[in-house]
Amino acid sequence: MSRFHSYVNSAKEIITAYKGNEPFSSFIKKQFNANKKFGGKDRKQISHLCYCLFRIGKLFENVPIEERLLIALFLCSNETNAILANLKPEWNEQADLPLQQKLELLNTETEIKDLFPCFNELSADLDADAFAWSHLQQPDLFLRIRPGQQERVMSKLETAGITFQTINETCLALPNTTKLDEVLLLNKEAVVQDLSSQGVSGFLQTSKTYFPKSSPARIWDCCAASGGKSIMAYDLLPGIELTVSDIRNSILVNLQSRFEEAGIKKYNSFVADLSDPSFVSHHSSYDLIITDVPCTGSGTWGRTPEQLCFFDETKIDEYAALQKKITANVIPYIRKEGLLLYITCSVFKKENEEAVDFICATKQMKLIESSLLQGYHQKADTMFAALFKKV
Repeated sequence: MSRFHSYVNSAKEIITAYKGNEPFSSFIKKQFNANKKFGGKDRKQISHLCYCLFRIGKLFENVPIEERLLIALFLCSNETNAILANLKPEWNEQADLPLQQKLELLNTETEIKDLFPCFNELSADLDADAFAWSHLQQPDLFLRIRPGQQERVMSKLETAGITFQTINETCLALPNTTKLDEVLLLNKEAVVQDLSSQGVSGFLQTSKTYFPKSSPARIWDCCAASGGKSIMAYDLLPGIELTVSDIRNSILVNLQSRFEEAGIKKYNSFVADLSDPSFVSHHSSYDLIITDVPCTGSGTWGRTPEQLCFFDETKIDEYAALQKKITANVIPYIRKEGLLLYITCSVFKKENEEAVDFICATKQMKLIESSLLQGYHQKADTMFAALFKKV
């Protein structure tokens, strides 16, 4: 058996064993650790085959998995590769064809709804077909350069021979597999942050016009997670009084380490389950509350394409209900004429437009602006953000 057939068979075994109850990146790492026969190059090829299969969702589901792995590799390839060259040379020669021509070459009728689950739940502003097909390509890695660090960051990357694309004066796009730990002082010089996440900066800039002139703006990042939005707010809105919270203390411990690297020394933090109305905030009122709420993450599945195959549709309603609880419970902590910035990394209308309707229906908040931050044409995530003012 050729090593290329071995790659396909190994990918088949791993895919068959995976049940979707943990991130695939963790699962496949365990599989390789348990089977030491694979070298680094072998692991890379097998992993790529697996991820290609996930990227086509449930397309060609009735095709035998060995053939389906090769179809997936063909659809996800923009250039020739060794596996196709040996097992499907007629496809390999056409690897650079546009997607539609590849589908015609496969001589099959495909329905795009079979690639992306819950197709009828997508936000109205989305180009649904373009978004779904974008999952055939791995998203880029994006850097947000922190204030005063642009020359240093670009010089370090050039010296290290790392290729990058300049999106704007503070944003760079790099290949997803780029290793930066030994090149940059991450969090101090630059932050790893998706392009669409950086796009939230426009909402933060708008919020500045509503802040009090006589005292530092009080900002609460209430679902802080890794703290990317907090660091961006710190950079864009100098002099703020920052508070962060999350549901787990371990998250805040990790956040403390990241803030130290970012040079953020003065801030407040507390643990809170915001779905429980009995929680107590650090302050009684804020000028801006950032609610980057828990969500399906459906706008980021290009990075975790296994979700295209294993996502549970009932989770949409579960997250939508949780989001309503959180927003309803934090609104009382916004001062009069203060702001709420609602954010998801979802593409589902129940988590986006319908959440806006719910917040406006409270009669406490008025919508200032909202936007679906569409990253699928730029190999980035897709997110949603809406800014409200308390009346």
